[in-house]
Amino acid sequence: MRDARTTMDLPVAPDARQAAARYYRPELDVLRFIAFLFVFMTHRTDLAPIDQARHPWFHAFAQIGVYGVPVFFFLSAFLITELLERERSATGTIDVRAFYVRRILRIWPLYFLVFFGLVLLNQVLPGAGADSPAKWLFFTLFAGNWYITFNGWIEYPVNPMWSLSVEEQFYIVIPFLASLGRRALVAVNVAMLAVSYGVIVWYARGFTTPPGFSGQWTNSFVHFQFFAGGMLLALALRGRRPDWHIAARAGLWIAAIAAWLVASAVCGIKADYPHSTVTESLAGWGLVLAGAALMLVATLGTPQRFLPAPLVYLGRISYGLYLTHIFFFWLVYDKCKPWLAGLGEDGGMLLAFAATVAVASVLYRTFETPFLRLKRRFTRVPSRD
Repeated sequence: MRDARTTMDLPVAPDARQAAARYYRPELDVLRFIAFLFVFMTHRTDLAPIDQARHPWFHAFAQIGVYGVPVFFFLSAFLITELLERERSATGTIDVRAFYVRRILRIWPLYFLVFFGLVLLNQVLPGAGADSPAKWLFFTLFAGNWYITFNGWIEYPVNPMWSLSVEEQFYIVIPFLASLGRRALVAVNVAMLAVSYGVIVWYARGFTTPPGFSGQWTNSFVHFQFFAGGMLLALALRGRRPDWHIAARAGLWIAAIAAWLVASAVCGIKADYPHSTVTESLAGWGLVLAGAALMLVATLGTPQRFLPAPLVYLGRISYGLYLTHIFFFWLVYDKCKPWLAGLGEDGGMLLAFAATVAVASVLYRTFETPFLRLKRRFTRVPSRD
């Protein structure tokens, strides 16, 4: 009798149904790096705007770069759900304590190093880091996104760290959600989607705090839809991976980009300055979610021969890339602009990228790796660190 878990209409690789001691998909590291590139491009436009009239497509792609953050959320939830489900299948339970220790060792060391490093740098280079005890407290407690939601953006190099607050808030509850069982977990995630879109409607009806600033983009409840989507996809696939032709994968990527372009250009989903009706908001955020899901499904199971080793490596260090890139943008385009005028704006972008990769690589080898080795002691299902 055919296993009910394989009835989904999805081509599956021969070994996908077999339980594995280790779960690591290098293609998802490539997806991490691509998500970072989206974010990198949109942050470049904050300090070096792209002329829409001269470069309409470049401008359009830079506008959808903000959706790289939802991809990080979606991918994070997918992977963690997959690992927790495998842990429960192998051991019969989920070790909540070990989960929290793993998350702390993975996220906290580099986060606090960069955040408080920028605080110290702010003393000699104003604008580099958070400048008040209130900001220090909120970001230390991983509530920085709520500070921004109700007060507006803060010092530029610190702003991207709001997303780490959202992730950590999600990490608080996920092991308990995962322990509920599959049916209950599905129900909770469907409810989470409903809450997210209820909050989206609330914003679309005119809520802004402070006046003139929409905290929608940094509101945890809005972004919980991507965590819910990632968890539901992991539950639906049950460890399987698509075995599609590379052309089909490319087609799904094109569909995902098209969905994002419509969300941005037609529905007006534009980070902290949306101007969308209720209908546009519901459709636009749905397209952002659909685009993130399509990107993950299109990437999952990609054969090794299509995965350039440098991109896999850059995905491995993407956490450091994400935390540090905006500082180098700020340094190049704001503080050092008079000395780098000959480079031009595109040259400045390349310089910032090179500096980001160099620093993130050093941080990964010298600072992150010792904590990742320690993290293995609390790992139940081995994966990429």
